[in-house]
This record gives sequence, C-alpha cells and structure tokens, in this order.
Amino acid sequence: MSIHIAAAKGDIAESILLPGDPLRAKSIAENWLEEPVRFNEIRNMFGYTGRYKGARVSVMGTGMGMPSLSIYANELLREYGVRRLVRVGTCGGLTDKIKVRELVLAMAASTDSAVNKVRFKGMDYAPTASYRLLSAAYEAAKASGLSPHVGPVVSSDSFYTEDPDQWKLWARFGVIAVEMETAELYTLAAKFGAEALAILTVSDHLVTGEDTPTSERETRFKAMAEVGLKTVLS
Repeated sequence: MSIHIAAAKGDIAESILLPGDPLRAKSIAENWLEEPVRFNEIRNMFGYTGRYKGARVSVMGTGMGMPSLSIYANELLREYGVRRLVRVGTCGGLTDKIKVRELVLAMAASTDSAVNKVRFKGMDYAPTASYRLLSAAYEAAKASGLSPHVGPVVSSDSFYTEDPDQWKLWARFGVIAVEMETAELYTLAAKFGAEALAILTVSDHLVTGEDTPTSERETRFKAMAEVGLKTVLS
C-alpha cells in the first residue's frame, strides 16, 4: 500500500488506463473488464483490476491537473511496477481540422506549468509519447473505422485563464488540443523507464465553441476506452 493507493502488491496490473474522472474509471471497469475488482477508493479515486480479452489490465482515476496525476503516476510507477500507462481523457480542440468527439493521440506535450522548470533546474524538457504505444493506438483506431488526429498538445495548469485568447498562440505553432495532465505523465514515464500515451476525446472546442455534457464525459466516449485497452495490451 502506498500513501494514496490502498492496493497491495500485485493488485495492480502492469498495464493501466488513466482517466482523470474516477467515475469514468468505474464506467470502464464495469463495461469493459471481466470480473473487475476495486483496489482503491481512497478520496473516491476509484481503481479496478480485471481482464480484457483474457489479459490482466487496470484502470484508475487520476483527478484533474498535473499535481494530482503526478501523485498517482509516481506511486503506480514506483510502488506497483506499472509499465504501460495510457491516459484516456478529454481535451479542447484548438484547430478546425478536428471536431468534437473525435480522437487525438498526443505525440508530444508542451506546457505552461513550471513543474519541469523546477525539476530540470531551469532547462527545458520535451515530454513525448512512447512511439510503440502511439503506433499501436493509431492502428487500433484505424481498424475500428476511426480517423484519429496525431499531433502535439499543451498541458495547462489553468482551466480558467486571465487571457481568453491565450490558446491562439499555441494553435499558431501547430498545437492541436489543450488538456491538463499529459506533460507530467510523459515526463514521469520517461523517468521510470515506462511507456505512456494520451488518447484524448475532444469534449469542447475553442475555435467553434461546441461542447459536450458532463454526463457524457463520465460514461461515454466508448471509442477512446476501446482503443486504450487495445493499446495497453499491444
């Protein structure tokens, strides 16, 4: 048992899906995993282990933002030996080339956070996805009849910003979506020699103003879950 996760050694699989919302973790476990067993409910951050197509896999919420994800990812990597981490979360679209409810595979993650500035003593670090997982996710999505978008995202520390047009600078430099966790996930995976990927569903769009309801974000976005499960078991 670690500080924030109540699981015993061996309760968590080497492959794990990481939605931000613990209710999405619960939904994935109940709808996709065979015989899921809950290994964590501390702070209602639900985590489950079960089987998908005969292979052992876990799913656990991480909360919102890099500080929250960092706590759980550190403990999963350091205390429980997790080797493949796939974030299945939502993002905001920054280009009219992608639409609400479409998939984004985050190739790299810029950030406005100071976490890596502190970690690397003022130097810049470029957090990137595992190419193997990225390739596997792309092929899994295409096999399911989807057209995933592959490109850089930005992980922001702030959901509500002082400058409502701040996103336009990122978009001008080719960033296709904004979210709040991926840069830290990729950095920690690199630190521990693990593999990580963020598979994101566009839940709202900063260009068009489109949005999706909260209830849909908790329980739907099935394509993302299916692609994520196929990816961690690749």
